[in-house]
Amino acid sequence: MPPSGAPRRAAHGAARVPRPAAPSLAAARPAAGRWLLRGKDGRLTAYALAPGAVLRWTETRPGGPEWSGPDVFPLPGADNLAVAQGGDGYAHLVARCSRPGPEGGAEVDLAHATQFQSGRPLVAWRRVDNPHEEPELAARLGVPTAAVGADGALHVFVRNAGGGVFALRQGAAGEWAQWEDIRGWRVLGVMAAVATGAGRVELLAPAETSVLRWCQPTPRGAFARAEDVPAVPHDGSAVALETGPDRLTYYWSDAERGGLVAHRPGEGTFALGGTPGGGPLSVVRAEVDGHDCTVLAHRGADGRPTLGAWVTGAEAGGVWWTATGEGCVGHPALAADAFGRLVLAALGTDGTLRVTRQRPERGLALEAWRRA
Repeated sequence: MPPSGAPRRAAHGAARVPRPAAPSLAAARPAAGRWLLRGKDGRLTAYALAPGAVLRWTETRPGGPEWSGPDVFPLPGADNLAVAQGGDGYAHLVARCSRPGPEGGAEVDLAHATQFQSGRPLVAWRRVDNPHEEPELAARLGVPTAAVGADGALHVFVRNAGGGVFALRQGAAGEWAQWEDIRGWRVLGVMAAVATGAGRVELLAPAETSVLRWCQPTPRGAFARAEDVPAVPHDGSAVALETGPDRLTYYWSDAERGGLVAHRPGEGTFALGGTPGGGPLSVVRAEVDGHDCTVLAHRGADGRPTLGAWVTGAEAGGVWWTATGEGCVGHPALAADAFGRLVLAALGTDGTLRVTRQRPERGLALEAWRRA
């Protein structure tokens, strides 16, 4: 890998957060990756990014259907937001922030905040130093992705200026370690990190000619390169889901053959069909007709949320895709509510949160869409 500047220790302090004007909802977009989470009290929370602020909607009671919000948390310069949740229910928000530098160019760093309980204020944004010291390299820092490991530690990953990957660990007590260069080559913009039920964290990084993987062989272990996957996903489309005990399946939109695919290490790649309109995917396990099913959602070619489901682990049996609702911004989100019902959320073109929920009848029937 060409030199990309040695990573440095991550210093942090209170982020500079002047009071901005009220954000424009019409310019809001969902957080990257998972943006609909269920807290310890059973309530769902949705996260989005608007110019100068993070937006948050929260169910008023477990299972809904009413929501409060959007609550506004100012964060000037934020251009990308990732959200990760640990077994303790805490939500970690990590944003990439860019602002004009004093001598031209851009100053880029990360900001981190934690939400300990559903509907409660965020702990104050704290600044996390860019791993690059050189301004021209620092400005090329990629967008973050994050996951929480077995010990409650937050793992943050970013593409570095040389096209490799830097990793950063925050301990359960809140202390930051040193940035670590875990290598890689020609990584594209958005990666996907996920923790298994056993607490191991894995990272999937689409690159120019293949998909790169890193994993912790054991919980709390060092990250090691795993076998690459010969595929070319659309940038930002990759997601992962635990489909068996400590076993992940990866999903992405295929840039070469079109359509969606599933990949399970050791078993190969399966075509899922579909006509995705580009952008990320959302995936969750849910019960449908008494069966453990995998449900995947994406923004279809017509701009509407599109849903598909199959018995978990049986992708090869084929998938039926159904569009629902109105056109949305970014990718729709999936989660199970406090009663185990599937919830599908999307951000409307006017910036409003829209939600539909699984109905108690045969098949994957959904209620009418509601504005939160």
